[in-house]
Amino acid sequence: MRGGFRPPRHYPRVPLGRRVAAFVTDFGAVSFLSLFGGGNLYIPLFIFFWLGLRVVVVARNQGQSLGCWAFDMRLLDLRYGATPGLMELVKREAIAGFASLLVFIGLVNLSPTNGFILVAPIPLLIDCGLALLDAENRQAFHDRFARTMLVQTSRGYSLDIKLKKMFAQHHHRMK
Repeated sequence: MRGGFRPPRHYPRVPLGRRVAAFVTDFGAVSFLSLFGGGNLYIPLFIFFWLGLRVVVVARNQGQSLGCWAFDMRLLDLRYGATPGLMELVKREAIAGFASLLVFIGLVNLSPTNGFILVAPIPLLIDCGLALLDAENRQAFHDRFARTMLVQTSRGYSLDIKLKKMFAQHHHRMK
């Protein structure tokens, strides 16, 4: 952390599985929309939709992107305990978005002769892997850089809870 800053301990931490699910939800939505560009337009469209979903929507929706809303999370600026400003969101998403873009390019160009897909996820794994090493705060590199943190919230869709309930009902019916 810069300047020895320690986040307050009273924020409820988000389990890593929910963070991954929210990220995959956002990545999937942006990737799906970007593929409508065709040709080489998928790269600028990915950047446009990524910044739209992960910066503009988060700034206007009290710190929640589509994935954060679906899995009951909220992004906080640790200095103020509120929704981050546009500058913090842009810093955060420039790092996460670039790493995600590399993965997306690798997936779009997937072929038996293209080895890019093997190295494309490395920046994203390093960035998000720091959250695995940080058991106390669970901050990825992009969160540390922008001084933000994902916290649990009761506002949202609770998709993970609804899916667990649906699978339990289905399992009960199968017996």
